[in-house]
Amino acid sequence: MPRTLSAIVFDLDGTLIDSVPDLHAAGNLLLAEHGLYPIDLATARSFVGDGGQVFVRRALAERGVTLETAGLVAATERFIALYEAHASDRTVPYPDVPETLARLKDSGLRLGICTNKPERATHKVLALLGLDHLFEAIVGGDTLPVRKPDPAHPAAVLERLGVSPEAACMVGDNEHDSHSGRTAGMPFVLMTYGYARAPLDEIPADARLDRFRDLPDAIADLA
Repeated sequence: MPRTLSAIVFDLDGTLIDSVPDLHAAGNLLLAEHGLYPIDLATARSFVGDGGQVFVRRALAERGVTLETAGLVAATERFIALYEAHASDRTVPYPDVPETLARLKDSGLRLGICTNKPERATHKVLALLGLDHLFEAIVGGDTLPVRKPDPAHPAAVLERLGVSPEAACMVGDNEHDSHSGRTAGMPFVLMTYGYARAPLDEIPADARLDRFRDLPDAIADLA
């Protein structure tokens, strides 16, 4: 029996926006404050996807520094402040994202975001990029006690949208998105241009897209 899709849950970084340049810059400002040498862009890219604290821990570890819990929490708060101050200096939506999101919303689909980025930073970057009006529900990495890859994270977006998993799909760029979305009961669409750490052909997906503008057709095929 065909399914009727009424909502899409999106990952943010690596799916809708290319935010690595600003995360990289904020990370290097933090490292400089600790008297440490910067990391390069490719290294920063490999640290994205698990939330701010993991990014900070990995960046510090890259320079041989390990902080105790209180120090790591403080460093993460400082990193987030540095990032939020320049959240859209270099960050841009991927090609065709604004237009395609508007097309999906205009078609009657309800859109939500499930991201490991802190919720306040998520709202800020979406507003700065002019995308905030498109989403009815946003659940960040610090909104709940859990975050991706826990399926309760995208499930919370569905709850806020008032939509069942059978009537939704998850769109993301990495293994965490795939696991959390599919385990929550949604089909998963993989965007291949993002920040995945696992080999793309090893990430379970119901559709794989190289271009965001192809998403409406993929959604139609899933339905």
